[in-house]
Amino acid sequence: MRRLYTLYCRLFQFVLKQTAYFLPWRQPELLEGEHSLKRLPDLVKQRGLDRVLIVTDKGITKLGLMDDLLRGLHETGVSYEVYDKTVPNPTIDNIEEALGRYKRQQCEGIIAFGGGSPIDCAKGVAARAARPDKSLSEMKGLLKVRKDIPPLFAVPTTAGTGSEATVAAVISNSATHEKYAVSDPKLIPHAAVLDPLLTKGLPPHITSTTGMDALTHAVEAYIGRGNTAQTKKYSREAVSLIFENLYPAYVDGSDMTARKKMQKASLLAGMAFTRAYVGYVHAIAHTLGGFYSVPHGLANAVILPHVLEYYGKPAYKPLAELADVAGLTQGAESDVIKARIFIDAVKKLNEDMNIPEKVSGIQEKDIPLMVKRALEEANPMYPVPRILHKEDLMKLYYKIKA
Repeated sequence: MRRLYTLYCRLFQFVLKQTAYFLPWRQPELLEGEHSLKRLPDLVKQRGLDRVLIVTDKGITKLGLMDDLLRGLHETGVSYEVYDKTVPNPTIDNIEEALGRYKRQQCEGIIAFGGGSPIDCAKGVAARAARPDKSLSEMKGLLKVRKDIPPLFAVPTTAGTGSEATVAAVISNSATHEKYAVSDPKLIPHAAVLDPLLTKGLPPHITSTTGMDALTHAVEAYIGRGNTAQTKKYSREAVSLIFENLYPAYVDGSDMTARKKMQKASLLAGMAFTRAYVGYVHAIAHTLGGFYSVPHGLANAVILPHVLEYYGKPAYKPLAELADVAGLTQGAESDVIKARIFIDAVKKLNEDMNIPEKVSGIQEKDIPLMVKRALEEANPMYPVPRILHKEDLMKLYYKIKA
């Protein structure tokens, strides 16, 4: 029975990979470098937009990070409406409330300003604006948007989610504690601003967990079976940049070289996994976000080494390649040893940045439902090195439970 189920999953993934070659992928137009945010108002105006909705959160508005943008929009004659009630793990209610603002103010485009949560919220608004006949729950899963979204500009203020380059909007249903993705190439932002000054002085715990989020994206994309030559290249470059720059960015928030390179790594990892998909790390992390509001990057960081160990032999070769890419090996070791070195390096990076080995607050009574939801997310879609089953996921939840 397990063999048949595994065969079904692999067949599904094969068809999905072949279909992907015919989808309308796009890469966002990039504004890069220090002070690149100041160039965004002109780009918005060039797109012929007179009024935009800015989706952000209270933290961003309190810090005044958007002041230059708002001033620039005013000077270029672009009116704006600010929605700053986005919560971590944005909810359906968030998106519907922001959509109401978008419609009432007759906006023509959307600027997502913040970490992964505001960008996901903005993508949800864009999806609903494109498909007013569909609820978010009806667009859950793959290729349900299908129609062109309003012009979407992403301004990430963390280096980790890669949402500025991905097909997915991850949404939480606060009533059911379910967290799921709406995924469609139509949701890839039209433009993204990578201004490292926006990440200057980011709190160390956010730098660390968002950086580990990017590493998880790159690793899960690389070790899976959904790769193309291009996504493997993106993943390798992202892994190299992260091992070189994450810890320096963590210990010195004003290290602009490290900040800039981490932004690039986040973008590359995002471009890798949006085409090659992720794996069980993300499936489990999404349940922890849905049930307990565990920050996504923190969940990924804790779960990643546990899942990599659990995969065993099917993951050895690609993990060995990543160990070489990250400069962790001498090149002569066996794949098994290199894979172990890589996993140990991930653990050491977590330890050095004060990220715990396990997740506190997991309640035993919730585990069966979380297992069910994680499996529903991952199987048959994620082209993981090894297909896991209910018993495997149960073991993993208990491994990560504090």
